[in-house]
Amino acid sequence: MASVLKLSSFISLHQKLNYVSFSPKFQQVSVRNGRWNVPTMTVKAQTAVEGDVIENESVSSNEENDYGVVSVHHVGILCENLEKSLDYYQNVLGLKINEARPHDKLPYKGAWLWVGSEMIHLMELPNPDPLTGRPQHGGRDRHTCIAIRDVSKLKAILDKAGIPYTLSRSGRPAIFTRDPDANALEFTQIDD
Repeated sequence: MASVLKLSSFISLHQKLNYVSFSPKFQQVSVRNGRWNVPTMTVKAQTAVEGDVIENESVSSNEENDYGVVSVHHVGILCENLEKSLDYYQNVLGLKINEARPHDKLPYKGAWLWVGSEMIHLMELPNPDPLTGRPQHGGRDRHTCIAIRDVSKLKAILDKAGIPYTLSRSGRPAIFTRDPDANALEFTQIDD
């Protein structure tokens, strides 16, 4: 369980915990693009509640730049032929179309596919990237990473469909493959 603490709540929380340790790190003043960069303090906190250590978390006390990042909403992927890409994303990977997203309001063909609570936006547009000469291992190229529960099951699906892939070179449970337009996709196994 991760905990994000503001300095004020950090001090009041200190009284309720077995122990709290933190190490503030002050950044130096600098000038960027003619503007002063005011120092901020980053706090790394480690807490223990009834013997369980809560993960370290970096928190900045400068909230001026906090504009409320929540999550990645969607990833845009270019394709040459929408129907061919939809066949891959729907029939091989099992992704479902989000019918609520607009398909006819944009000046190009496209589709929105659910990936958990986020989406992939397929766009039939010219791809500025070369389709040949890309690294064989998608982890060494721009790629989109999708969290999955069973890498071995996806491996069997890709094998059955005759789709090439590489396994993670770090040894972790992950597969890298490419869609019909050579866009690299990573599928990494997570535990709930």
